Amino acid sequence: MARKRKPQKADSAPSGLDQASVLRAFREARQPLRTTELLRRLDLRKDLKRDLKAVLAALLEAGRIIRTRGGAYGLTESMSLVKGRLQVQRSGVGFVIPEDQRRKDIFVPRGSFGDAWHGDEVMVAVAPPRGGRDGQGRGKSPEGRIVRVLSRGLKTLPVRVERRLGPDLYLAFPTDPRLHFNVMADTKPLAEEPERGDIVHVLPGDKLDAGLWAGAAAENLGAENDPKVQESLVKTAHGVPRKFPRRVLDEARALPGDPGPEDFEGRKDLRGLGLVTIDGAKARDFDDAVHVRREGDGWRLTVAIADVSHYVAPGSHLDREAFERGNSYYFPQSVEPMFPEALSNGLCSLNPDVPRLAMVAEIGFTADGQPRDERFHAAVIKSHARLTYMQVHRALDEKDPAERQALGEVLPMLEEAERLARVLHRVRTARGSLDFDLPEPEILFNMLGETADIRPRPRTFAHQLIEEFMIAANEAVARLLTARGLPCMYRIHPAPDADKLRAVFKLLSRTELAPRLPAPGAAVAPTDLQTLLAAAQGTDLEFLAGRLVLRSMMQAVYSPQHTGHFGLASECYCHFTSPIRRYADLVVHRALKAALGADREPLPRPATMKKIADHISARERVAADAEREILKRLTILFLEDKVGETFTGIVNGLSDYGFWVELNEVMAEGMVRLSTLSDDYYHYLTDRQEILGERTGKRFALGQKLRVRLGGVSLARLEVDLELLDQEAPRPRARKR
Repeated sequence: MARKRKPQKADSAPSGLDQASVLRAFREARQPLRTTELLRRLDLRKDLKRDLKAVLAALLEAGRIIRTRGGAYGLTESMSLVKGRLQVQRSGVGFVIPEDQRRKDIFVPRGSFGDAWHGDEVMVAVAPPRGGRDGQGRGKSPEGRIVRVLSRGLKTLPVRVERRLGPDLYLAFPTDPRLHFNVMADTKPLAEEPERGDIVHVLPGDKLDAGLWAGAAAENLGAENDPKVQESLVKTAHGVPRKFPRRVLDEARALPGDPGPEDFEGRKDLRGLGLVTIDGAKARDFDDAVHVRREGDGWRLTVAIADVSHYVAPGSHLDREAFERGNSYYFPQSVEPMFPEALSNGLCSLNPDVPRLAMVAEIGFTADGQPRDERFHAAVIKSHARLTYMQVHRALDEKDPAERQALGEVLPMLEEAERLARVLHRVRTARGSLDFDLPEPEILFNMLGETADIRPRPRTFAHQLIEEFMIAANEAVARLLTARGLPCMYRIHPAPDADKLRAVFKLLSRTELAPRLPAPGAAVAPTDLQTLLAAAQGTDLEFLAGRLVLRSMMQAVYSPQHTGHFGLASECYCHFTSPIRRYADLVVHRALKAALGADREPLPRPATMKKIADHISARERVAADAEREILKRLTILFLEDKVGETFTGIVNGLSDYGFWVELNEVMAEGMVRLSTLSDDYYHYLTDRQEILGERTGKRFALGQKLRVRLGGVSLARLEVDLELLDQEAPRPRARKR
């Protein structure tokens, strides 16, 4: 009986089959190779395929070769090495976002991360497509394999304690579901032993095994069901800065408590002008104050913005820290400000009845809302009242007698402000400005700090009033800096993605909105989309059209290049009105002072402006991601005791594995997985944006109303699972007008 041949290890492979010979075969081929091609080039028998795969696995582990999406292997040294940051998707695959923004994002399949984690700065080897092209053409993202971790995105890792393994040793797993490994946590540094379910910060150590890392516990945040603990872990996971360095606090403490007479020199004295601030009830930092008065048949709008640049010099510790933070970070129960509170809530905040330094934009408007003159000043002002949105709403919209009396002499000015704001809104609408007006969630807490409710944040015309005035001031400053040829940190919003828009129009062409669609191939202007959304308003297609158009939009970013703002239909736009909480506005203030001859500090060079723009745009995305995650986490905590309850909702998203439902009773969403539907086999039809049953013809589409049961929630996976109870009639057609 023939003996079975023992598999040979890679280091004791037959002649012609070792790492050196395999690498030599790749170099001679000068292109990626499949396993069968390697066998032929190495003149090996087919029964040695297993041995060859063992050698290839060792080379993959060592980072000498990478595997392409098509199943071929290529030399790492022959691949393009690209520096970037890894972003892992919930599905387990990832993309490296190149440092060079001209390059496409690089797809990284499962198993090609090496030791990299979500958020790490890495070097990725890009595999050329078969045939030797560079992978940078149109179509799919190029594919790569991470060959080196340059720096960890997380210096401190939040983990959930799972079980005790021994004295001062616990098994834990990261709170971020995109990190697919466990942590052996050494808890000796902690004063007390953690309990199961506690959230602990650990300092990552060495890799112990596949899927297992060591870590030294640094801090026990507490129980995972505490909203404050959830806020803390989100801040850590997203790299949200918290404590200010001592040198920054020392600089802030060295500043005066209030501006003095020496600060008023060369400034226009507007302390007698009845400026007021209008903000949310919980606001503590006040960037802007406004005043409106009649002037002939039009109005004069005065917008005063806190002059942070007077106290924060370029290159100072305060300035460098503000740049690193990029913006303030707002959470339901806390704020991580861009500047220490001595500035953000004190010296620079436009608090009532105290003198404050400000940069002022005065704009004269005609009766039909067109700017006729624009003036800018460095000024000293005094806010005459700290008003809230709800106060102004009750006085102007509801005509509440008590509120109107309480406002006293401020009321006539507010009534003129309302008239001007409505005119400006009509002008902006006429030029094509898009307003999706999606509700923002507001989290309400009880006396114990627990989430009591999640509901849409109230929005009134008082909010719109301030938005109209801020947009007007931002555009006026951008026009001035552009006309003077001075560097400006523009806020730009590119036109929608053409491919996405074509898909939207193709889908809507099957509905009664077809006559309102732009002609095929025509350039799409904001007014075209505005017309489409207006036609859908009040019909059963309103939700579908609104969500599809919104998802075709590009992301607004900062740039030194003047390319316009599509969403606002604005040809020239910047951020000037919030220097306490956005670094971009501080850059604009310095440029405005240069335009007025009030600041002799050299302005940043174009290359420096580009780096600033890229950095603060990235920090803005961090803030947005952190805000979304804390909302998701608190929503899950709120829903934990509601499992089994019935809700109504509307389908707001589709995928090949299920659909998302936006609940009506609470501002939350969850997923109905297709695997839970047992009455048919369902398929996602991307071109029709529908999920269709093979046998029943039952369909699910955006905007469809459903009844669901809350099946379960998971903080570990950040998931809300819903079960379909019944389905109303298929999506009805739009009502004819």
